[in-house]
Amino acid sequence: MSPSPRLTRRGLLAAGGATALGALLAACGSSGDKASGGPGSGDAATGGPWTFTDDRPQTVTAKTTPARVVAFTGAAAALADFGLDRQLVGVFGETKAADGKADPQAGSLDVNRIEIIGNAWGEFSIEKYAALRPELLVTHMYDPGAYWYVPDESKDKILQLAPQALISTGRVTITQPIEHYAKLAESLGADLGAAKVVDAKARFEKASEELRQAVKAAGGVKVMACSGSADLFYVSNPKISCDLIYFAELGVEFIQPEKTDGGDYYEGLSWENAGKYPADLLLLDQRSTALQPKDLAAKPSWGQLPAVKAGQITPWDAVPRFSYAGFAPLIERLTAAIQQSRKLS
Repeated sequence: MSPSPRLTRRGLLAAGGATALGALLAACGSSGDKASGGPGSGDAATGGPWTFTDDRPQTVTAKTTPARVVAFTGAAAALADFGLDRQLVGVFGETKAADGKADPQAGSLDVNRIEIIGNAWGEFSIEKYAALRPELLVTHMYDPGAYWYVPDESKDKILQLAPQALISTGRVTITQPIEHYAKLAESLGADLGAAKVVDAKARFEKASEELRQAVKAAGGVKVMACSGSADLFYVSNPKISCDLIYFAELGVEFIQPEKTDGGDYYEGLSWENAGKYPADLLLLDQRSTALQPKDLAAKPSWGQLPAVKAGQITPWDAVPRFSYAGFAPLIERLTAAIQQSRKLS
């Protein structure tokens, strides 16, 4: 994974909002209680009691199966890919673009139905979250105990409102978080035997084998996962990110930075040193927080990179969707890029 967005975190409580928040906290009760009324509030049809062991590892329990789930956008999209629907009532993280269209990370989520309680790094409305009467909060865990996109300064208040399930998404191959999101979705009522889930897994497996064969045929094409910012060019560590670990297992040869920082995720290079690691193919971070080729064209050293000169660049979803449906197209895209690339040295 490349560097996390460093956007200024805004204050979540307006003047006078603390009293209203206190009332909402009281209305929600403790994290182990169900909200009164609405889906899952003691309805026998939901079954129960419910337990799930997440990746902290911690056993999460509830009297009945949670029916009001709020999740990081990418986590919600993964759960939706495995069959959850109305259980997903709220999301936080990039969900809608400025033009109102769904962010790629939202996958098949209906972004006009689901409540968006934060649309960027550092945004998380506690008031909106409490009003949703959440029964479970779900997010990624890139580092041990770290709640992805849950603001540190308000985390204690947020965690009072509902139990949480964290899925590890760093330093393991991508099949692990995919399988764990599948298990979580199943525990919440999803049918993993549904045609769309079975078909997505078959596509994932087929795409994986095709990438393996493409790498063999490419004859040692070296790939660099990278991200550009105004001041630095980041070379990502392929031994940390789930997707890069999986690609490497399939034979992709990655550039390994010599000296990493940022929690071992990447090496930040000044633009004058952007050519430190010659690569045949660039896997370029396409998140809205990273500079794209049209912006990078203003950097003279960018244009001097061998892969840029050869036009051998392909987009990289640095925070992928952890489902078979979400990840299969990314494998296919990398396969096509490797098939169209050649050794440059």
